[in-house]
Amino acid sequence: MNAPVPPVPPTEPHVMQTYGRLPIALSHGQGCWVWDTAGRRYLDGLGGIAVNTLGHAHPRLVPALQEQVAKLIHTSNYYHVPLQEKLAAKLVEISGMTNAFFCNSGLEANEAALKIARKFGHDRGNTNPELIVFEGAFHGRSIATLSATANPKIHAGFGPLVGGFVRVPLNNIAAVEAALKAHPNVTGIFLETIQGEGGVNPARIEFLQGLRRVCDEHDILLMLDEVQCGIGRTGKWFAHQWAGITPDVMPLAKGLGSGVPVGAVVCGPRAAKVLQPGNHGTTFGGNPLAMRAGVETLSIMEEDGLLANAAKVGGELKAALTEQLAGVPGVVEVRGQGLMLGIELDRSAAALLQQAADAGLMISVTADKVVRLVPALIMSSDEAAQLAAILVPLIKAFVATPKP
Repeated sequence: MNAPVPPVPPTEPHVMQTYGRLPIALSHGQGCWVWDTAGRRYLDGLGGIAVNTLGHAHPRLVPALQEQVAKLIHTSNYYHVPLQEKLAAKLVEISGMTNAFFCNSGLEANEAALKIARKFGHDRGNTNPELIVFEGAFHGRSIATLSATANPKIHAGFGPLVGGFVRVPLNNIAAVEAALKAHPNVTGIFLETIQGEGGVNPARIEFLQGLRRVCDEHDILLMLDEVQCGIGRTGKWFAHQWAGITPDVMPLAKGLGSGVPVGAVVCGPRAAKVLQPGNHGTTFGGNPLAMRAGVETLSIMEEDGLLANAAKVGGELKAALTEQLAGVPGVVEVRGQGLMLGIELDRSAAALLQQAADAGLMISVTADKVVRLVPALIMSSDEAAQLAAILVPLIKAFVATPKP
């Protein structure tokens, strides 16, 4: 256990204070472990918020990136980037879709998806296209993705928001069908397969299958945001594959580059040709360094069996947390799949961030009351057991105190 670290005044006078940071600065990492500048060690249960797929300082990723930096980092999309086609081909292979566009982040991927949906409508003579979105959703912090998001706290101060979104409850196909009847201009249905920032809330398999059916019946786009839950996190390449369906539009990011910023929108036949030259673009997206990171990440994942590892170790961790927290007053539910787990409490869990850090564990809290665990997909069974051994006593002690 690390010695408690007292809060310190901000030491970044020239950085905009947009984050409520813990008083910790990290120095280096190895595998699922990181060290801070004071020499304290932490088990990384956060994985850079589901980003560090291969953990830290992976022995095959690091030399590949070093080699690429020495060759080409950036060239621009005025020219062909062969690694784009290599990564796109792999994404098409593992998704069953047809084409990919590359950008830099999940927000940008979701923005591109929104543009695809709107142009899909305009191309069919619909000059006022709308999208069905969901309660609890989080798609980003730009004005458009913020508007698709369902969090009044992060809306505050940024109105007027973009129109064209019809919000319905998650896992309620009747509500979706009613919205389609009431809104004939809907051109697509947009949701996270597992809501991340909304509290690790999965879309049920039968609901996803129902959405695929409804979209086919109405000839509209099924758009699945796999930014956080994709790239092997649940034990399949993409979380929707557990439902045996394929979307028309799939934004990706986070784990795709194992720490290097990479975003992508993968499309199927219904959406792949919507954007034409001049409709969309990016300066940095698809640069050689980012593409090499994506290619190497997927290759290493495949060769090392990390999808199976995520399913196995994630199942072990979920079982341990469920068993050890069963019947504990104040613990509402343990949920999620693979190495994307949430523990919902009956109160704000924000104070657990520092308590966990003091105990040598990095976690996050989302939707105020949900402890989120999204570690690297290389996590071992022993490390998962260590994580539970640190976290469970913290949660038990935390919920045993009176609510503030």
